[in-house]
Amino acid sequence: MGSGKTTSFDIAQAAGVSQATVSRALRNSPLVNVETRQKVKRIARELNYRVDRSAAGLRSQRSNTLALLIFEDPTTDDSQINPFFLSLLGNATRFAARRGYDVLVSFQQLSDDWLYEYEAANRADGIILLGYGDYGKISDKLRRLHDDGGHFVIWGATTPELEGHAIGCRNRNGGEIITRHLLALGRRRIAFIGGASDDCPEFKQRFEGYCAALENEGVWVRDELRVDAENQETSGFQAMDRLLESGAQFDAVLGASDLIAIGAMKRMRKAGLSIPEDVSVAGFDDIPAASYFTPSLTTMRQDTRAAAEALVDNLLAMIDGQPGQSQLLPMELVVRGSCGGRDRG
Repeated sequence: MGSGKTTSFDIAQAAGVSQATVSRALRNSPLVNVETRQKVKRIARELNYRVDRSAAGLRSQRSNTLALLIFEDPTTDDSQINPFFLSLLGNATRFAARRGYDVLVSFQQLSDDWLYEYEAANRADGIILLGYGDYGKISDKLRRLHDDGGHFVIWGATTPELEGHAIGCRNRNGGEIITRHLLALGRRRIAFIGGASDDCPEFKQRFEGYCAALENEGVWVRDELRVDAENQETSGFQAMDRLLESGAQFDAVLGASDLIAIGAMKRMRKAGLSIPEDVSVAGFDDIPAASYFTPSLTTMRQDTRAAAEALVDNLLAMIDGQPGQSQLLPMELVVRGSCGGRDRG
């Protein structure tokens, strides 16, 4: 049964197959060959077909499963998962189980049409997206999910077009808090390493907070002290290499993520710089490595337990026919040895 006048029988007629084949194809059944599955999904998209979960009698056909799709990040190990998302994954699975839902975990790259792969095929009642890479490459797909009435929530990218579908942290405020901490240490030439474009909205918001804190203290925002980097240790290492080669003077580094900050620290240590005596360093996220790296990393902690609960609750509200509610969660400053303080978290 589909929304509007389109039914699975309409798709079957257009595709020249049986209605049972359509149902199997939309569920990705191996009983249907790849070519037929692709043909059925293409016709379903063209006819704007999707399962009408608000229709009477269909409630019992829910899968009681949530799809959790993780962005595949280049990492220093074989997991290809940003360590920050592992905590979100564990907590989301726990909260979903308490609400009577299983969690189907996959990588985002493995599916190019989430609505039909998961919701329309009844494999999952809704989708949680962790990470997105280059936001510009995913924004159109998210808008289509929204326009098609898809049940989905995303962590982090709290952009206007995702109103009701996004859960994130107060990144701009976090950028201000941690920059003010560096300024209070007497640091005045604070480098920011990370992206600051619309393709990385979380990093951009953190950069905006960094700029606001500097400007409030009458400190000039120096273009030569901002270096682009992706959310990887290797990218942080390479960005610091470029900063050192430029000859720009700096006495503190704010990484847009812990991974970037740790990579930058490794490069500074290789260059003979002492942390925190020569340079204070801070990051974002409070991944496990932040506390056991030497020196331990000052960072802005994101509450992954609260984040996971908000993601699951928001998605289940949508599944029940209620409007989604975007949320911005507070961040907490965790002071550690990389800024010269004694560990407080």
